[in-house]
Amino acid sequence: MKIDIHKKYQPLWTSDARFYVVTGGRGSGKSFAVSLWADTRTYEEGHTLLYTRYTLTSANISIIPEFLEKIEMMEKLSDFRITKDEIINLTTGSNILFKGIKTSSGNQTAALKSIKRLTTWILDEAEELDDQNIFNKIARSVREKGKKNKIVIVMNPATKDHWIYKRFFEDAMVEPGFNGVKGNVCYIHTTYKDNKENLSDDFLQDIFETKLRRPDIYEHEILGGWKETADGVIFTNWSRGNFIPTERMCFGQDFGFSDDPTVLVKVSLDISGKKLYVKEVYGSTGLSTADIARKNQHYAGNSLIMADSADPRLIQELKQRGCNIQAVKKKHGSILSGINLMQDFDIIVDPTSHNIIKELNNYVWKNSEVPLSNGYDHYMDAIRYAVMKLYGKRNAGKYVLR
Repeated sequence: MKIDIHKKYQPLWTSDARFYVVTGGRGSGKSFAVSLWADTRTYEEGHTLLYTRYTLTSANISIIPEFLEKIEMMEKLSDFRITKDEIINLTTGSNILFKGIKTSSGNQTAALKSIKRLTTWILDEAEELDDQNIFNKIARSVREKGKKNKIVIVMNPATKDHWIYKRFFEDAMVEPGFNGVKGNVCYIHTTYKDNKENLSDDFLQDIFETKLRRPDIYEHEILGGWKETADGVIFTNWSRGNFIPTERMCFGQDFGFSDDPTVLVKVSLDISGKKLYVKEVYGSTGLSTADIARKNQHYAGNSLIMADSADPRLIQELKQRGCNIQAVKKKHGSILSGINLMQDFDIIVDPTSHNIIKELNNYVWKNSEVPLSNGYDHYMDAIRYAVMKLYGKRNAGKYVLR
């Protein structure tokens, strides 16, 4: 049985590019096309395809049925053996492995990049992977000699602070929505308009109503446009500008656990002028206590550092190593109180503080009182610790800041 797909997806089969950036909104058919292409690719000998999502559990329930559907549509079911996390083409021996990048104990990047004979990597829901280093490590393992190695990025566009936008669009000087090849990257962008014949009348009517009622949602979710900021961002009261020292300054620190970074920011508070100046100092993963102490002393000297109180032992060890550091006092409602205080100031962000800017564009509410813990809160927490100290001690005098 021949399956017709939109001509925009044909480069998956015909292009020799190494990277494929497949974007689009709801109803665009991108998942259908990519899974069909992956199934057909297994008819070439010597291929191992890795299909990942950042988090993926029970692939046999959530993902494999999509691939099985295409196999049944091709009337080729007898050609394949299907397990709970693998599809094997019996005619060629080529296979598709289904894995999650993140596990309960961290991530399994090392295991993924050691897969033998890897010729193809499909990263689905790529907007969830915010660490370009993880992407690079796995991508470099797709290098089977004598094969056309391909890396396929499938995503609903996120905010423009995402590394995928910066790398494949901004830095490459490619306009969003482009279809074509530039360098070693093939761009495929589709919308529901390219897939209307496969969509129900009810779905199309819902899209029409969304266009009328919520043009912002229509632009992002339906047409697959990149957003300047995430929905429901907590702080809109910020702009870029030079860091200006005031009489009330200190540092804020949030400690990393597992894959999260340990960060240090410096904060200057102009209470009368209602200005909050912030600047990113460092953010690093895998730091030992000695590493943190060295960095803190290098950047902060003897200046006060207000830090996360979750690990009192770490605070004590840093003090013993010469850091002028205090644990923030946490109590019920302190997060909301600190956010409300920060919202009352004009926040001025040093232009070089790219991670702070990224978090400001993605720091959103989980509910009316708690921010969403989505990985965009490390610098925000560190800033809040410092602000609460500075504002609560308005008569404490001048802090020394190098």
